[in-house]
Amino acid sequence: MINLQEVRQERSGLVVQARAILDKADTEKRELSTEEQTNWDKIMSDVEKKGVIIAREEKQQSLERSLEKSQTEPNKEPLTLSDGTPNPRATEEYGKSFRGYIRGGLQTLKAEELRAMQADDPTLGGYMQAPQQFVAGLIKAVDDATIIRPLATVYPIEKAESLGACSLDTDVSDPEWTGEITTAPEDSSARVGKRELRPHPLSKLVKVSNKLLRVSVVAPDTLVQQRLAYKFGIVQEKAHLVGTGAGQPLGVFTASSDGISTGRDVSTGNEDDDIRVDGLLEAKFSVKAQYWPKAVWIFHRDAVKRIAKLKDGEGRYIWNPAGIQNMQFDTLLNRPVKMSEYAPNTFTTGLYVGIFGDFSFYWIADAMNLTVQRLVELYAATNQVGFIGRLESDGQPVLEEAFARVKLA
Repeated sequence: MINLQEVRQERSGLVVQARAILDKADTEKRELSTEEQTNWDKIMSDVEKKGVIIAREEKQQSLERSLEKSQTEPNKEPLTLSDGTPNPRATEEYGKSFRGYIRGGLQTLKAEELRAMQADDPTLGGYMQAPQQFVAGLIKAVDDATIIRPLATVYPIEKAESLGACSLDTDVSDPEWTGEITTAPEDSSARVGKRELRPHPLSKLVKVSNKLLRVSVVAPDTLVQQRLAYKFGIVQEKAHLVGTGAGQPLGVFTASSDGISTGRDVSTGNEDDDIRVDGLLEAKFSVKAQYWPKAVWIFHRDAVKRIAKLKDGEGRYIWNPAGIQNMQFDTLLNRPVKMSEYAPNTFTTGLYVGIFGDFSFYWIADAMNLTVQRLVELYAATNQVGFIGRLESDGQPVLEEAFARVKLA
């Protein structure tokens, strides 16, 4: 297993080397020489590689811990449905039958096991509802493998019903000082709206060899769970960032009156092809301080590479990598920085290059009716069994003032 502390220290050492090159040129009041620029680029490339290793290992370890927990920790109390009745998919018998179904299909189940598999719907046949423990484990694994979900507010809802909440789109205007018997001024500005999320279908096919299903010491449902968690997590991550909102979640980098409108775009202080310190300060201070305790920055690594060169008016770097001053995460203007491969990274006038905000105001609605379909004959020629996993999810920003998008001028 990789020693994360050692890798973090190596990354911090590289950052110190890169800064020394920049400081030398700044002290001598000149631009970087060709050789210095080449060395700086090489060092920053190594910094990025170390960062990828750290992020990958952290995600892998978190994923393994969550999957192990979902497999080894029994439910002390049966999970219940919305009406308070015990959920038939939370029983030990149902879980045992589901694992048997994953391993060998319907034909391997005994009559009593088949009845257990169909406990919540006697009409189910080729499609099998996953046991409740499997669904919970999958969703937890997705949380650990992505950036947005751990920061967002996640609501589980049953059977793909919509999730709605009232919103105060325009607040009541301020009261006015009046005389004792003067008529109170009437308010005409308050407006109430609604935020509604309707989980959209998401599906993925995973193929597993018959031999692996037969001889693996790992439970077959765990094997399927690992691959579904990864595939579902990546697709949801991209949608939460740049999704259109049409048949999929609405992303934070998509301008929309239903999420974050163009009124929250901040380009002042930036150039038409690059980010500047003033632009980042404008973005941060366009968000009310009450949101700062939970707020984070999200950029593509290409943007962070540019930001790493920026200094404030007193010559201090505004980006501080993990490991410096015993910090556990990268910070920018004293707030954590998250990097995603799906954040925008085209540096052209008028385009988004980052976002700052409190992502607890990004809501995700998950329908808990995950289904798994087993395909045998279709892949018989390659000695494999296919498993199609399906779930339904939606997401969108619900309070635009909690966010500010960094935009080039």
